[in-house]
Amino acid sequence: MLEDDKLRADLLQRLRQRPPGQAAPAQPSEAGLAQRVAEYTRAVAEQSAEAVSAALQAARQIGSVFSGDSGLDMVRLRDAGLALALVAAGLFASFLVVRFAVEAVQGSLARRVERASWAPRLAALIGAGILDLAGVALAWGAGYLIALQLVGGATRRMTLDQTLLLNAFLVIEFVKVAMRAVLEPRHPGLRVLRLDDTMAAYWYFWLARLVSLMGYTFLFAAPVMALYLPAAAAQALKVLVTLTALVITIIIILQNRHSVRRRLFARMEAGRRDLLARAGHVFGRYWHILVITYLVGIFLVWLVNPARALPFVMAATVQSLVVALIGGLVVAFVSRLANVGVRLPEDIRLRLPLLEPRLQAFTPRVLQIVRTLVVLGVLLAVAQAWQLLDFAGWLASASGQRLTGSVIAAALIVLVGMGIYVAMLSWVEYRLNPDFGTVPTAREKTLLALFRNAFTTALAVLVLMLALGQLGLNIAPLLAGAGVLGLAIGFGAQKFVQDIITGVFIQFENVMNEGDVVEVGGKSGVVERLTIRSVSVRSLDGTLHLIPFSSVDQVSNMMKGFSFHVAEMGVAYRESIPEVKEAMAEAFASLQASEHGERIIGPLEMQGITAFGDSAITVRARIKTLPGAQWAAGRAYNELLKEVFDRRGIEIPFPHLTLYMGADKAGAAPPLNLSGQLALAGASAGKP
Repeated sequence: MLEDDKLRADLLQRLRQRPPGQAAPAQPSEAGLAQRVAEYTRAVAEQSAEAVSAALQAARQIGSVFSGDSGLDMVRLRDAGLALALVAAGLFASFLVVRFAVEAVQGSLARRVERASWAPRLAALIGAGILDLAGVALAWGAGYLIALQLVGGATRRMTLDQTLLLNAFLVIEFVKVAMRAVLEPRHPGLRVLRLDDTMAAYWYFWLARLVSLMGYTFLFAAPVMALYLPAAAAQALKVLVTLTALVITIIIILQNRHSVRRRLFARMEAGRRDLLARAGHVFGRYWHILVITYLVGIFLVWLVNPARALPFVMAATVQSLVVALIGGLVVAFVSRLANVGVRLPEDIRLRLPLLEPRLQAFTPRVLQIVRTLVVLGVLLAVAQAWQLLDFAGWLASASGQRLTGSVIAAALIVLVGMGIYVAMLSWVEYRLNPDFGTVPTAREKTLLALFRNAFTTALAVLVLMLALGQLGLNIAPLLAGAGVLGLAIGFGAQKFVQDIITGVFIQFENVMNEGDVVEVGGKSGVVERLTIRSVSVRSLDGTLHLIPFSSVDQVSNMMKGFSFHVAEMGVAYRESIPEVKEAMAEAFASLQASEHGERIIGPLEMQGITAFGDSAITVRARIKTLPGAQWAAGRAYNELLKEVFDRRGIEIPFPHLTLYMGADKAGAAPPLNLSGQLALAGASAGKP
């Protein structure tokens, strides 16, 4: 352009005619929102009017070019156009040939790694991308050779429009290479995203058209038009093409609003109720409206102030997308960890069988907190990018650093407290595991359960106080207030205090432990849970009784040290007592020979006759057993004793009465025998 005298003179004339730029009047800082909206509306209207005027002027100038009234050198313009057309034809023909060869090689790679693992597929994807880049570079080099050797002639020089075309081609095709690497519309084996062939081809088609339309307009067509027409004509072309791209994008958004909405609703429909699922559900309803509004806003900002506002908007948009992408990857990784869960080695699972379920129940809550913090960080970063708040500046300030350090210190205290809590529970669990170490006694089980409850309460209070202290709160008034509140509660809840004091003394006396069979508070059963305030007793019918210690005035433990089974047998008056004792000793010997013998810790204590009943004589014996074994041993002894009595013919009578009908003349009183009288009556009647 500078070498051509006519073009140089025309450029100088246009530069002299352009009015010098004037700074916009400074708006008062207290301008309201309505005034700023009015200013932007006025600027949009002025820019639109200028664009329309420039388009009409460009149309008239183009018409004058064809009519020959423009004053331009038509021969030179024709030669430049033909040279540019030759370069474009050679460039795109070379690209088609190279693309055909690259497509063949990429198809072969895709078929080879279609069912391979991720490592060969990644290598094939990188190789296909390198081939694609090499093809674009080769076609671009061929275009330069054509422009220099064939079209440039003896001068071997290129014109500015040819250079613009080649550079625009290189930039646009490199962008398309990146799009092909992600979507890969023709080779599913090399595709990164999980899309079917139709969706991949659809998105690549429209995205490639939009990139070509915008790229060749801004990088080639508009700069070339600015060489021969007024600058406003080039700006009008940019506005027209951008508006066309905006309309195409809006149509694409409306076509896909339902499919995108289903994807955003999927997490909520799957039963998730976390922050990400709720945000996706809300955004899914109006996402197309928000995106269309955003695109129209970018277009208006570019139309009003393309030099300053558009770069800021685009930079903020890119930063927001990058931050959202990183946050999405982190959330996806955290969600994958939550779905995988915690898997401990087999040795640890055997020693601590409850640790893995505890961590699996505990880990999702921690990961949910992490997801919430990631989402909050993304929102803050987006607000920082759009300058809605200066979060980075606040962090750099003294107050920001102080508060951030306090929050981090408090979070570390809470994490350490949680680690200590898990370690304490694991130690108690290991100590109660009978498969490792010494078998815990009932007393140890009770004390470990009480220690676990007391340690948990003390740790929670300590961690809370330390965390509040790190956040800058003065915990001394809290401690004093807690003391006063405890005193008030003590006076108001005397029954509760009595429960605790009685429970402390019961634990000191060691009168009962978990697993003991006791009678307490009028209820009998197995002690399932023993706290400092109450005892939970499961009765024989399965009912669970919660008995506060304030209502306990007596505890009867049936499993303390040793136990006795008391066998009280009723035999008929006609039986020989020594024979009965011998039979009971025989049954005891059989019991000792059975599986219950190892629970018997003493000989049979024969105590003899203890009562003369209406129908039987009661003979008592005791069997000494281990604590809690008396019931099973007693049931087995009763079965054996019944068999021995039956075999020896010893009668176990049931209650009966003997009736006397009065004395005869001799003073005798024979008993009434109904069966005998009936037999005599039947014989006299001739009946059997």
